[in-house]
Amino acid sequence: MDEQAASTQDNSFADILSQFEHTHRGESGRGEPVQGTVIAVNADSIFVNIGRKTEGVIPAEKLRDVSVKPGDLITVNIGPRNEEGYYELSTIRVERPKDWSGLEAAFAAQSTIAGTVTEVVKGGLRVDVGVRAFLPASRSGAKDAAEMERLIGQLIQCRITKLDTANEDVVVDRRVILEEEEKKNRDSAFEGLQEGSVVHGTVRSLMDFGAFVDLGGVDGLLHVTDMSWTRIGKPADVLKQGESVEVKVLKINRDTRKVSLGMKQLMPDPWTLASQKYKVGDRVTGTVSRLQDFGAFITLEPGVDGLVHISEMSWSKKIRKPSDVVKVGEQVEVVVLGVNIGEHRISLGLKQALGDPWEQVEKKFTTGSVVEGPITSITSFGAFVDLGDGLEGMIHVGDITREKRLDHPRDMLKTGQVVKATVLELDREKRRIRLGMKQLEPTSADEYIAEHQPGETVTGRVVEVKQEKAKVELGEGVFAICRIQVDSPAERKSSGGSNKADLSSMSAMLNAKWKQGAVESSLAAPQQAPAKAGQVRTFRIISIDAGQKKIQLELVN
Repeated sequence: MDEQAASTQDNSFADILSQFEHTHRGESGRGEPVQGTVIAVNADSIFVNIGRKTEGVIPAEKLRDVSVKPGDLITVNIGPRNEEGYYELSTIRVERPKDWSGLEAAFAAQSTIAGTVTEVVKGGLRVDVGVRAFLPASRSGAKDAAEMERLIGQLIQCRITKLDTANEDVVVDRRVILEEEEKKNRDSAFEGLQEGSVVHGTVRSLMDFGAFVDLGGVDGLLHVTDMSWTRIGKPADVLKQGESVEVKVLKINRDTRKVSLGMKQLMPDPWTLASQKYKVGDRVTGTVSRLQDFGAFITLEPGVDGLVHISEMSWSKKIRKPSDVVKVGEQVEVVVLGVNIGEHRISLGLKQALGDPWEQVEKKFTTGSVVEGPITSITSFGAFVDLGDGLEGMIHVGDITREKRLDHPRDMLKTGQVVKATVLELDREKRRIRLGMKQLEPTSADEYIAEHQPGETVTGRVVEVKQEKAKVELGEGVFAICRIQVDSPAERKSSGGSNKADLSSMSAMLNAKWKQGAVESSLAAPQQAPAKAGQVRTFRIISIDAGQKKIQLELVN
């Protein structure tokens, strides 16, 4: 096919297309008002019979303030077909100026006029408003070049922003009309909202604190705490942009035009049954959901969390942080300590579920018994030892060793070291167990007792005489008790000077007896000189109590 034939074929096709478009424009041309009949109405669109093979459609939001039903007659302007093949209709009722005087009047009054977009030109669009007018792209209301192309042939509303009759220069603005219409729709939608009503909307954007939902021109804030009765980390875990949602209007501030929305309010509140389900003293199982410095939150069921305060985690051990005891995701058994439905609070106790180890502590640990365990912590005044079952004992720095004076427990001990100690004191009321390590170290008394036995004769220094008892020092740090007989002043006076002769003769007799064996105390007692403090005397060991470190003596000489 040569170029002339191809050109002839193109011209023929253009003629056919022109005739088709003329037929579908009607006699008045594309964009002119025609009367149609409403044939169907749904939530999104209104379908109109405009006398052509294909119906036209009007977005329902365009007739928000007008009530229409099938069978109604409506005047519309015909635009191009949409992707589904329907003609796009509009209800513009603004007339097009017919001459320059009409344009001047519209410009002076800043009134809205109608015009038909004829073509895309550099920097904008050409619009027929009775004369040729220029519509800048920035004021067209179109988002991109493709959307500008779709405006060709459509009847639009606009406002004259520049009018130069001498040079026939007219500039119009469509965006200002769209903004006014959008504001009108927003105002209408806002006025139609009522607190407590349930509405549909579209998630417009997601933030860390919540989601903004488009309610048809009005944005409402759906806070993250109002999305679900369960705790939500971030809104994106529940919603996505563009998603359709059903929400409840919680609060409307008419002055600031702020709307608060909620989703969880459309679901049953799990706290309504919590007061009946959870009673003080109940043992329940839950999952650790999150940790704070002051305690751990336990999820008892979806939407119902309780708090275990850090002070309710252990009976005796001082907990520095909750993570030392529980971990997120761990299942734990707790006891309900308090329920406040009004504030959605349940107080829980972990240590109560484990049982109070102090109830049996007096049976398990007696004063003087020896215990063994690892050192859990060290302070400047002492060290704490794990005794099991949540119990700890404290060894004071002065009870660690006898060998030397310690400036700090760390001079001899370290965390984790297993030590033996003796129980020095139990105080159930203060929940305190005092331990000592040095008390297990051998003393000079222990060594002396190990080397001697009852019946042995020993020498000691009388330290103190009190009534009929004398405190005797047998060695450094080794003391014993001796029961003695003390003469009264009257007895000493009646004996006079004959006492010396009696004593000398008695001594000879006692010496003879000692050579033969033991001397009966009944004979020895009268011949003994009274014991005085500071004297060094001879004694016999009567008894030894190694456990109590007690030695009983009798005076020999």
